[in-house]
Amino acid sequence: MSLKIMEKKKLLSIENLETIFSTEEGIVKAVDQISFAVHEGETIGIVGESGSGKSVTALSIMRLVATPPGEIKGGSIHFNKTASESVDLLQLPEPALRKLRGNDIAMIFQEPMTSLNPVFKCGDQVVEAIALHQKCSYQIAKEKTLQLFSKVELPDPARIFNAYPHQISGGQKQRVMIAMALSCNPKVLIADEPTTALDVTVQKSILALMNTLKKELGAAVIFITHDLGVIGELADRVIVMYKGKIVEQGTVLDIFKRPQHPYTKSLLACRPPLDFHLSRLPIATDFMEVAHQADGSIVIKEKERSLTETLSTLKVSKAERAERLAKLQLEKPILEVKKLSAWFPKRKNFFGKTTEYLKAVDEVSFDVYPGETLGLVGESGCGKTTLGRTILRLTPAQAGQVIFEGKDVLKLSDQGLKAMRKDIQIIFQDPYSSLNPRMTIGNAILEPMKVHGIWDHDKMRKEKVEELLETVNLEAKHFNRYPHEFSGGQRQRICIARALALQPKFIICDESVSALDVSVQAQVLNLLIELRESFNLSYIFISHDLSVVKFMSDRMVVMNKGVIEEMGPADEIYNHPQRPYTQKLIDAIPKGRLADIEARFA
Repeated sequence: MSLKIMEKKKLLSIENLETIFSTEEGIVKAVDQISFAVHEGETIGIVGESGSGKSVTALSIMRLVATPPGEIKGGSIHFNKTASESVDLLQLPEPALRKLRGNDIAMIFQEPMTSLNPVFKCGDQVVEAIALHQKCSYQIAKEKTLQLFSKVELPDPARIFNAYPHQISGGQKQRVMIAMALSCNPKVLIADEPTTALDVTVQKSILALMNTLKKELGAAVIFITHDLGVIGELADRVIVMYKGKIVEQGTVLDIFKRPQHPYTKSLLACRPPLDFHLSRLPIATDFMEVAHQADGSIVIKEKERSLTETLSTLKVSKAERAERLAKLQLEKPILEVKKLSAWFPKRKNFFGKTTEYLKAVDEVSFDVYPGETLGLVGESGCGKTTLGRTILRLTPAQAGQVIFEGKDVLKLSDQGLKAMRKDIQIIFQDPYSSLNPRMTIGNAILEPMKVHGIWDHDKMRKEKVEELLETVNLEAKHFNRYPHEFSGGQRQRICIARALALQPKFIICDESVSALDVSVQAQVLNLLIELRESFNLSYIFISHDLSVVKFMSDRMVVMNKGVIEEMGPADEIYNHPQRPYTQKLIDAIPKGRLADIEARFA
């Protein structure tokens, strides 16, 4: 810890915190005797794979762990309100705790759709938080809300204020949540994957905003993320969690420069590189072995092979990449999109006739070849998701053609469309809202198999579902669990398994790995590549993370305001962007380079 941080006031002291969950298999220690402190003006980054205890640590601090099945079993969390007043949050009565939540300690949750009330307008939900804690009038609270909406770069704040959560994009919902968390100028801000749903340019502005808040108010930030590039640019200290325990903690410079634990080394290695290309991403098992002991504990053993040795066997040359793309383009396209448009009514006159349209997708044309991955990038609201949905006829098209295997999808009958859906699947951006909360995840994956008559009977289908669960790094025993029993990253893997259940020819991946930590993200990306190579699958890979798109894609399409800004080989677009807009996207990528971290602390 730096001397400057040590000299500052300690805001939070977590000692021997233990949080457990009662499951059918027994007691699970989600947080296992962890201790750390948070100082005024400090940003602590918490990293670790899905299920490591990051989010449960944050929920424990706020005392928001669902009971049952969860229970904060032991430890203490002292919050120093002033120099002379300290309270143990675990002993505080509920009324006193409510006054602290949102006012002194605020939290930005991972999934905005489940955090915002669907029956209230976005603006009114933020107004309510401001009016409750600051005891001001509705008008004053509204003015402050509109200012916050502008500060977090929401387009047309007045429109967003009067919109319901379902009427805005995932990235916009996340920004509403960030505005709400910042509304009362908290002393401690807990941010649980706050930029996961945001494109890189907005992410950059949000990170700058958090830094400004920290400097202006002396606030502390606990930043939970799977993106080590963000950690490298934002954090002062890093806490690495694995299986509920802290396996390593230290300054961000020490963690990036001299990682000690094999798990930390694996996290740093799992990031898609920007300067070269790999045939697959390194994963945790390349660096360590985990042995389970009879008493339930685990022993981690480091493998001797170094990162440099691992990467050297996986590198793919530019010539090999170019040769692969040229070979793909010799085939007839599996998908041809011709002058596709999708418009939405923006303004109507007195008689209800539309006078102005929002052109979400405006005369877009491109081809996708068998076995190819076409990357689709752009800022939130550029039309990426609408384009994917329009191809599948989940959103009506205004004009154009979508030719899949010689048939125009837009002209198919209902019966023809149903048959086509077996061959083209989509992995949605928000895993929680795309899973039925009343259906077990096993049945959610099995149902499409049944609808399309795949496999002979349910027993065989169940076996295939269990096999798919293990393919996406879940367990067969999870079959009878419900969506709410999983983390955000685990739910996304369930959705990937469901998309694979029909053995499709073409998959549209809409931010399909944005909710995953880097280690699991690497496993899923490797899985998607393996499936592509084994079954000649084709993908449209939609993401705001250009490093992931560059790794996955043969070609890349850059969208801006409903039109294609630039299109070409992925390496060429990244290394030699022709348009200022593309350059802006690339510049905003959090690199997390050691030289940049050293410069930040110089």
